[in-house]
Amino acid sequence: MQPSVDWSLRPLADMSPAEFHDWQALLEARSGLVVSEQRRAFLQVNLSSRMREVGATDYASYYQQVVSGPRGAVEWSALMDRLTVQETRFFRHPPSFAFLSTYIRERCEQREAARPWSLWSVGCSSGEETYSLAITAAEALTGAGEVPIGVIGTDISLSALARSREGIYARRRLEHVGDELREQYFQPLEADRFQVVPSLAARVCFARLNVLELADAPMSNMDVIFCQNLLIYFRRWRRREILNRLAERLAPGGLLVIGVGEVVDWQHPDLEPVADNQVLAFTRKSL
Repeated sequence: MQPSVDWSLRPLADMSPAEFHDWQALLEARSGLVVSEQRRAFLQVNLSSRMREVGATDYASYYQQVVSGPRGAVEWSALMDRLTVQETRFFRHPPSFAFLSTYIRERCEQREAARPWSLWSVGCSSGEETYSLAITAAEALTGAGEVPIGVIGTDISLSALARSREGIYARRRLEHVGDELREQYFQPLEADRFQVVPSLAARVCFARLNVLELADAPMSNMDVIFCQNLLIYFRRWRRREILNRLAERLAPGGLLVIGVGEVVDWQHPDLEPVADNQVLAFTRKSL
C-alpha cells in the first residue's frame, strides 16, 4: 500500500480561464482592485497559499467559502490582507514630503493659528506614510507654538492596520529617515528594530476603509490628503471617481498629493494643479 501524500504539499493546478474570471470579477466588485492577466501568477500564488492554510482543495470550493455567510466575510478579510499589503518605507517619495513641508510652513501664515492641522494617508498599508506625514508636519510647525496635529491612516487590510498601530519597523524601512529624525521620533528595540515614540503615536490614528466607500467616509475639511501608490491598482474611471471623492473632503486651500504617473489628465473644478515637475499635487481653491 502506497503511503498517502499530504495534499497541502502538492502544487495546486492552474486556474481555468473561468475560475480566473470569477476571481477577477469578485475582487473588482468588492474592492475595486483589478487583477490583469499579467498578475495572474500573483493571484494564484496568494490564493493557493491561503487555501492550504484553510484546507481548501480547489479554487472553486474556496470561492464558495469566501462568498458564503458570516464566515465568508471573515475569510474575505483574511484574503484581502494577502492581496493588498504592499512593501513601503518612510518618506518613500522624498520630493512629495519636501513639498509638503514647504506647503505647511507657507500655509501656516494664512490659517487660524489655533485650528488643528488634519492630514490623511489613504491606503496607508503598514503605517510608514502616515507617520511620515506626522513627522513632516511636526517639523514644519516647529516654532509655530502649540499647534495641534491629527493624522489618520486608512486601509482595507486589518492586519496592516494592526502593524500600523504597533508602530515597530525594521531599520531598512527607515532608510530615508535622517539620524536626527530617527533619534527624535523612534526608540531602538532589539533585533535592529525601531518603535515610534509615544508623543508621535499620540498624533496618529488608524481606521479601516474601503476606498469604494469614500462617499460614506466621515473625513472632511482635511488640510492634506496623500494618496500614493494606490490608484495604480484600479481602472482609470475608478481612479477619477476616487480622486473626485477625495477632492470633496479637502478644506479650502487644502493639498491633495498623488503618486507621480498614477493618473493622467484628471481635473476637478475646485482644484488647481501645483506647478512642480517632481510632485503630482493639487490645492483646493479658497472660498
